[in-house]
Amino acid sequence: MFNLNQQIAIVTGGAKGIGKGIAKVLKNAGATVIIADIDEKQGELTAQELGCAFKYVDVTSQAACQGLIDEVVQTFGRLDILCSNTGVFPQASLSEMTEQDWDFVHHINLKGTFFMVQAALKAMRPHEYGRIIITSSITGPITGYPNWSHYGASKAGQLGFMRSAALECANQGITINAVMPGNILTEGLAAQGEEYLGQMTRSIPTKKLGKPEDIGYAVCFLASKEASFITGQTIVVDGGQILPESPEAIL
Repeated sequence: MFNLNQQIAIVTGGAKGIGKGIAKVLKNAGATVIIADIDEKQGELTAQELGCAFKYVDVTSQAACQGLIDEVVQTFGRLDILCSNTGVFPQASLSEMTEQDWDFVHHINLKGTFFMVQAALKAMRPHEYGRIIITSSITGPITGYPNWSHYGASKAGQLGFMRSAALECANQGITINAVMPGNILTEGLAAQGEEYLGQMTRSIPTKKLGKPEDIGYAVCFLASKEASFITGQTIVVDGGQILPESPEAIL
């Protein structure tokens, strides 16, 4: 089960963090994986490490997203799986947030998702098959955190987009779903500092931060042929972080 042999997959934002974890799991499941990222140096290193291909992409450019899909289809013949994972999460309080701060996050997280999904659907529809998985977050759709209102709004927006987009291709053999990570130990999370990491770890019932591969396993399931009857849905991967109604509920 969940064998991805002969499947062609793109993972945007795959150079590091959650994207790298997704790429690693899909590769181990048998897929041919193309890591797409704006960070060429790290992307090439990760691709070499995992045995994947690398393509440069700026997801804020509609033409670049379409160009990436076209190049992959020209090289590999088709596209079976898109993992739209690229995202940023800079901090800014509402009192200090600028229009540029807001636009920066939404252009990458939300508009970038739109551009990649739109382009992928053009490649998938002729084959009447496709799996699209969006990396959202628990922050925004379910929880909130100070200084991340722009990030939370973008992640909630992804799910609204996903549900309507899923309906547009549900009768064409194409599914669109999302994973919602909690706190995953990535380079970006580690940059928040030890105090933040400790605080987050204490808030998780399993008493540990997730690994990028934990998100990859959920993505692999949604990317499989066995998940054909699941679309427009989300999977929370957070070690139970959203379950307690108070800190006292964590044993």
